Amino acid sequence: MDKHALWKWLVLIALTAWSLALVVPLRNKVKLGLDLKGGTSFTVQINAIEIEKQIREENKELTDAQVHSRLDSAVAHAQAQGLEIIRNRVDALGVAEPLIYPEKNNRIIVQIPGLKEADRDRAAKLIQSAAFLVFSIVHEDNDKLTSALFEKGLAPEGFSIGIAPGASRREVYRRDLRKVPAEAFDAAFRSRLERFQAPPGYRFMLAERQEEGQKYYEAYFVKQRYELRGDTVKNAGIEYDQLGRPYVTLKFDSKGARKFARITADYAPGGAKNPNPEGRRYLAIIMDDKLYSAPFIRTAIYGGEAIIEGNFTLKDAQDLSIVLRAGSMPAPVEIIESRTVDPSLGRDSIESGTRATIYACILVVAFMTVYYLVGGLVANVALLFNMLLLPLGMMITAGVMGLFTGATGVQIGLPVLTLPGIAGIALTVGMAVDANVLIFERIREEQRLGKRLSPALEAGYTKAFITILDSNLTTVMVAVILFLLGSGAVRGFGITLTAGIMVSMYTALMVTRMIFNIIVTRTALPQLKMLTLIKPTNINFIGWRKLAIAISLGVIILSWGYMVERGRKSMSNLLSTDFTGGAAVTFQFAQKQPVERIRDALAAGGISDAQIQYQKELDKGVEYLQVRAAYGAGDKIKEILSTQLPAADFKVLSLDTVGPQIGREMTTKALKTLLYAFIGMIIYIAWRFEFSFAIGAIMALLHDVLVSMGLFCLAGRQFGMTTIAALLTIVGFSVNDTIVIYDRIRENMRKYPDKNLLEVCNLSVNETLGRTILTSLTVLLAVLMLLIFGGGAINDFAFIFLVGIITGTYSTVYIATPVMLFMRRLLKKSSTGTPGR
Repeated sequence: MDKHALWKWLVLIALTAWSLALVVPLRNKVKLGLDLKGGTSFTVQINAIEIEKQIREENKELTDAQVHSRLDSAVAHAQAQGLEIIRNRVDALGVAEPLIYPEKNNRIIVQIPGLKEADRDRAAKLIQSAAFLVFSIVHEDNDKLTSALFEKGLAPEGFSIGIAPGASRREVYRRDLRKVPAEAFDAAFRSRLERFQAPPGYRFMLAERQEEGQKYYEAYFVKQRYELRGDTVKNAGIEYDQLGRPYVTLKFDSKGARKFARITADYAPGGAKNPNPEGRRYLAIIMDDKLYSAPFIRTAIYGGEAIIEGNFTLKDAQDLSIVLRAGSMPAPVEIIESRTVDPSLGRDSIESGTRATIYACILVVAFMTVYYLVGGLVANVALLFNMLLLPLGMMITAGVMGLFTGATGVQIGLPVLTLPGIAGIALTVGMAVDANVLIFERIREEQRLGKRLSPALEAGYTKAFITILDSNLTTVMVAVILFLLGSGAVRGFGITLTAGIMVSMYTALMVTRMIFNIIVTRTALPQLKMLTLIKPTNINFIGWRKLAIAISLGVIILSWGYMVERGRKSMSNLLSTDFTGGAAVTFQFAQKQPVERIRDALAAGGISDAQIQYQKELDKGVEYLQVRAAYGAGDKIKEILSTQLPAADFKVLSLDTVGPQIGREMTTKALKTLLYAFIGMIIYIAWRFEFSFAIGAIMALLHDVLVSMGLFCLAGRQFGMTTIAALLTIVGFSVNDTIVIYDRIRENMRKYPDKNLLEVCNLSVNETLGRTILTSLTVLLAVLMLLIFGGGAINDFAFIFLVGIITGTYSTVYIATPVMLFMRRLLKKSSTGTPGR
């Protein structure tokens, strides 16, 4: 009997209670996405006037015509760069699944799910912050100049002279909140303040401090010309001083570190620009014309690090670190309109998607019960714990991964739940039982050797462990790389995938074993009975490899040829508005119509990919309907809605063009991240197996992605956000099956040293055929339910993943193994001059 059994059960109960506390009550703690609940929409305007002024200041010789010719490209660049910066800021805020895309007239639309009023104000502040950080030197006679102000009784507008709290009793400034309330402390006021008694080339600035619960301000005369800009800041985080007060840490890139070292060396006592050994020089740290601190430069700093101290709350410090990490805006921006937005999916779509997910879970549970009998019941109990522990897994995963991105102190929470996310839960159910299938099939093999239940369990878990570990760690490594190097939805996928794998490993390896230990000690069950779907085979799979590879190449060439031709005619045939952008028609109406009714009317008129959303202005309360579809569809949308739904009395307010949700920079970054994930996978598999095994696995993954995309296109479908998520999931799923066969090949190579590698590969594929099919079948059952009952919102996701499951199972046998065999022989021949066996 396991002497630690009690502790294991207590730990499981504690973890489950903790996880449930994160999501109960569901209504308050589970955040729903824009598609299910709606949220807040901000219209952000790029300030083109400021960009024009900047062009004129930097190029005084240009004529008006030349300035205006440069202005359009400069504004377009600022819009593209600003969109990515806003996306990074919103991501760092802890908000998953935002909708961010460019609009005409130099605007960016930012839609964020949920948001209470306080969170809405915080998000608006983060979006609008210019985050222009500079480091400037303070006047060498600053202490004398400020002392002279106090001696003469001079104070700037809205301030008076006072005494600092504490033992120092030094003179400081105090702000009169009646004369200068928060809303009056704007850019115009700061501009007047900077001119107060300032020597030429300097500006008067105040740094806010708080001590013993009292606020006061220290005065500095800061050089107008800055020494270093914040664009050299590589990372920012949060630390705490001895009193528990938060401050922001900065890490410069190599260029910034060199400049910072030179500045601090020059102005430290005895330095080139401060030769007096007793001289005190200060370095002002300013962002968006606000002086945060001006620390004394004691010595040269060569580590490339600095800190910003100020009168910070934790949330202030978090927000400052967020905008510094995301980068400064290329031009000032302003939120010109805020709206609440309704769910983008109708009630029917939500209900059908949820219903399909429930059916998928029931079908997987039923299959495990019928096929594995008692073992299936045990697996289903573990599956229940898997679902219960998933929220905790996501929280821990997000927190741990956040440490490696420098996101210290940033809000870590559960991901926003969207309809594809609900569908993903169904896939998690199908994939979570994969480890149980591997264990049960190993137990079956041990029982065939005549072992009773207890030793069969021991051997089954021991032998399955290394396979489960290798396959899951390979996928986790991919997920971690996607998180560390990706952004937006790619990063969210990395968290979900990692959490799902770690939790399923715990429940499959630990929880099921705990239950089986009870069965062994309290029952007289001699063996685990199981059904047999696939009997032992002796098929020459590798002998068919040339034909299989020829078929795969044929499918890829034909389908991708069709894809290229289809895209050549019009990219909107191939890509959804997520990638291409399109038209946005805004209507006012007399009678509100259900979203599903509008969707049906548009689909009947030939517009099946429309995004439909009701929006309401926050200040006026006026409600509108916005429909987004492909370019050129605006007039058709107007005609369909006016003729099919006359009772609504739709009247067009505007017809705009909108940019893509997935811009070129985001696409490039995602592809680079996937490339790094493949490289990481090659290194890991080469380390755990051999280099030839790694090449086989990567070729199988590329095959699965290419075939899935090609057949998806042949079906006349468009690529969008959900299909990208499905392709990423295919990558994670496909490598699992490949590692299962590789593990058996490695085992048989040691077991049968006299057999040649081709025979070992055939034997291994035959021995693992049953579990390869069964692990795919559990996921296939879930995907079929999503495809049949899920409705249009998740149909594309389910279709491409269905293709991916089938091709992944096929490529494990006919691509990964033959390529590995070929590469191993090739490498053997190049090193010894003779081909490997």
